[in-house]
Amino acid sequence: MKILNIHGYKGSAENTACMVLKKLGHEVISPHIDYDAKTPSQIRRDLKNIFNENKPDYIVGTSLGGFFALLLSQEFKAPTVLVSTCLCPFITLPELDYKGDIRIFMELFGKISDNFQNISAVVGGKDEVINYHGFTENLMEECYIVPEGKHSGATLDLDYWFKKLINNKEL
Repeated sequence: MKILNIHGYKGSAENTACMVLKKLGHEVISPHIDYDAKTPSQIRRDLKNIFNENKPDYIVGTSLGGFFALLLSQEFKAPTVLVSTCLCPFITLPELDYKGDIRIFMELFGKISDNFQNISAVVGGKDEVINYHGFTENLMEECYIVPEGKHSGATLDLDYWFKKLINNKEL
């Protein structure tokens, strides 16, 4: 399966999600994003272009990448898995010394619809970066909390979750 992987703020295109997806045999498109060098609108436009050029079967987004993955998913009706998703970057990013204009994230948040069909989330119960996963759980129909998981995808047993949610295997 072809999967667009979107890493998080100050993350790497070769993040845990990318490595696990490749290990599972997926073709992964994983662009590097410098979230400090581009505006959220530019990032969204770039990701839309990547989506249109590559026509992935799935989207996976981690942390801030999950925010953009959600926007793409709803626009293109693509099945998506959000990992430690940062649904409210206007709350989280200032705590991480983000210097950009967070108002754009507020505008983009307003574009999120209430249709979360084909969108799943996997979040850590002990996430040390994002403290509002209860909001994510209440918002989404399919949100899985890994009790001992932290923010890093390496703590969430993504091998298990990607097999279950992307490969649709009963485990």
